[in-house]
Amino acid sequence: MIRRILAAAFWALAAVAVVTGDALAQATPTPAPDTHEGEVAAQQAEKARVLHPYRAPFLERVVQEIDEHFLDADFRWHPFYGHAYPGAGVTLGAGYLFRPGDYDTLDLRAAMSLNASKRAELVYRAPRLAKRRASLTMLGGWAEGLGQAFYGLERNGTTDDDDTDFDFRRSYTSARVEVRPWRGMVVFGGGLEYQRYEQMVAASDDLDDDDFEARYSAATLPGFGATVDYVQVQGSAGLDWRPARGYARSGGAWGVTARRYVDTAGDFSFTQVDYDVVQHLPLLRDAWVLSLHARAETTFAPFKHEVPFFMLPALGNAMTLRGYANQRFRDRNSMLLAAEWRILLNALVDVAFFYDTGKVTARPRQFGFNGLEYDYGVGVRFHSYTTTPLRIDFARGREGFRVAFGAVAAF
Repeated sequence: MIRRILAAAFWALAAVAVVTGDALAQATPTPAPDTHEGEVAAQQAEKARVLHPYRAPFLERVVQEIDEHFLDADFRWHPFYGHAYPGAGVTLGAGYLFRPGDYDTLDLRAAMSLNASKRAELVYRAPRLAKRRASLTMLGGWAEGLGQAFYGLERNGTTDDDDTDFDFRRSYTSARVEVRPWRGMVVFGGGLEYQRYEQMVAASDDLDDDDFEARYSAATLPGFGATVDYVQVQGSAGLDWRPARGYARSGGAWGVTARRYVDTAGDFSFTQVDYDVVQHLPLLRDAWVLSLHARAETTFAPFKHEVPFFMLPALGNAMTLRGYANQRFRDRNSMLLAAEWRILLNALVDVAFFYDTGKVTARPRQFGFNGLEYDYGVGVRFHSYTTTPLRIDFARGREGFRVAFGAVAAF
């Protein structure tokens, strides 16, 4: 009996609530169109009619899809643009990625340039070792470079008319470890590499006066026609607090790297020490970035040894002096200073104004601000949040105007 009474009371209360709600709804006046409330209601109704989700522009959608493709853990085939040497020209290739572990990768890749230079590699990477404090990279490969530019040694004085070229073959295998002991900005590196470099010499038949083999010989150019087997040991130390190496708008990287090249059967052993500083200074809440780069490369050969010409530091390409021909300046040492003012157009495109200056010298004590080569220009960077897959720079130097392409950040 009590349950029937409670049920009847429940349904009575429900009916009262419905009737009351209808009455209140009918009693609520609709704002007149000529009142402020009416204008607001009309504006809201119009906004609701035309409102639609944001649709990115075509170029931004393309870059986002590319970025998502490379971040996708399931992709296998990928493009590869690694050239046999800087300045080989437009290079196209592909790679296939295996995943032997959760984070480890094994990448088989190959590419060819329009001048028929070739490169093939197998790369193994283990990025999360020792509780994410260390990474390991192992590499084996082969390259054949055709038509690499050579203008002579700068100590003898060179001009743009001294252009000639040479061919080479190179095979190599290496292992490198990078360690961040405290998972912070302090980083140490070490590695071991074996490489065979063969500088190919054309037959003496049908040589022109401008050919590389007609201008030089083993007596006048160290390394001419040589085949050298190198064992290289290297070590590095530095600070790196950039958000990402492939693209950064803040942070910096300061480091030093030492390499010892041991010629196992000849007189071409030497040591190379490189000093590198990169600093990104954000301005106007990251809308602008001032990026600065300073680099010095120094080489030292023991008594009765020489640095072969094909291992000498060089300036002139999309990563150094962008307004000059590839490998335009060569000698025992090099110094480079560069600055970029980058303006953020949107999340994936930057415009940059840049200035490069530097020189090569026979001795480190000749470093200084006298006799510097320079260039300046403007460029466009198409990037994701961590990489720069395409960079186009329009540069003018002392010897004319050049367009430089890159698949990585300038620095």
